[in-house]
Amino acid sequence: MTTHRSAGLWQRIAQGSLVKQILIGLVLGILLAWISKPAAIAVGLLGTLFVGALKAVAPVLVLMLVMASIANHQHGQKTTIRPILVLYLIGTFSAALVAVVFSFLFPSSLHLASAAGDITPPSGIVEVLRGLLLNMVSNPIDALLNANYIGILVWAVGLGFALRHGNDTTKNLVNDLAAAVTFIVKAVIRFAPVGIFGLVASTLATTGFDTLWGYAQLLVVLVGCMLLVALVVNPLLVFWQIRRNPYPLVLTCLRESGVYAFFTRSSAANIPVNMALCEKLKLDRDTYSVSIPLGATINMAGAAITITVLTLAAVHTLNVGVDLPTALLLSVVASLCACGASGVAGGSLLLIPLACNMFGIPNEIAMQVVAVGFIIGVLQDSCETALNSSTDALFTAAACMAEEERLAKNALRN
Repeated sequence: MTTHRSAGLWQRIAQGSLVKQILIGLVLGILLAWISKPAAIAVGLLGTLFVGALKAVAPVLVLMLVMASIANHQHGQKTTIRPILVLYLIGTFSAALVAVVFSFLFPSSLHLASAAGDITPPSGIVEVLRGLLLNMVSNPIDALLNANYIGILVWAVGLGFALRHGNDTTKNLVNDLAAAVTFIVKAVIRFAPVGIFGLVASTLATTGFDTLWGYAQLLVVLVGCMLLVALVVNPLLVFWQIRRNPYPLVLTCLRESGVYAFFTRSSAANIPVNMALCEKLKLDRDTYSVSIPLGATINMAGAAITITVLTLAAVHTLNVGVDLPTALLLSVVASLCACGASGVAGGSLLLIPLACNMFGIPNEIAMQVVAVGFIIGVLQDSCETALNSSTDALFTAAACMAEEERLAKNALRN
């Protein structure tokens, strides 16, 4: 009888709501960090394994899905990549503008006294663009090993086009491999509650939130900008596409994608989660298999906010005058820099010196601003990644739904 009950319990857990299970893991992680810090640090291994598993499977998933989608793409079959790219660019630039406005309304000051270590940031936008171009021609094995998603996309697209001329047996093999990798991804995601339990417990036990109080205003500005973009700007862009209440879709993406990204703090690690969400929403696989990994590289609204707010905080601290044209130019620079941010925790911080260079701020001081970013990164980077990653799925879904409605209306007219 006991064995039967245990089996029934485990079955309910396996088939239950993943979001509710994640919330339970979150609460248990907080309780463990409060009760026993050594135990909380020890279970951090669970979180490390979970994030590691996501990062390990994501490059292979992107390669196989993109390659399979293009190989099986029929001539004349439409995808909606172009409107998604437009949404990505508008969303990132709008986020930078919001950050400029908030920074002028609520200027923040920094304590520029800490060192940033041996981190070497890019020296200019040209170097960022050069790095992106070099990533495109990277060796495919190297791209997979280093999770270079630009290189993976280029090779996947190239191989996909080449395989379009292959026989049906080859295409079926590629489809079967893509399905197999997708199965592994779903299995990894089922362990999210355990992984997030370990991440929360170890993070609270090792860092706590005491150091964040010294930068409370800066954090309020950063998180406030991200909330405004997530709950106001993005819904407006989605409404522009689908012409109906955008909030059910917005909240679904925040719940199903943003929660994962908040704790993993890596857009790259969240690619499998977004892929699963797009499949759940029944979106066009040919579209989302390309737009999601592309969004993890160039759709960086949260990064644009971080770069803009921290740069203007440094400008305010040093009493450097900023006029409106310069602030608008900063929005453009921050958007371009954000597109070059790596999809790992803290990736956007290394691009702050590029923006600081606009105002003649020396690199030594700019790197101290980067150090401040790492201090508040426990919360800032989590919110940034949640916004970035959930927006990838949101804009993909909005564009796909808009295209479906357009085709449905055309069918009715005919």
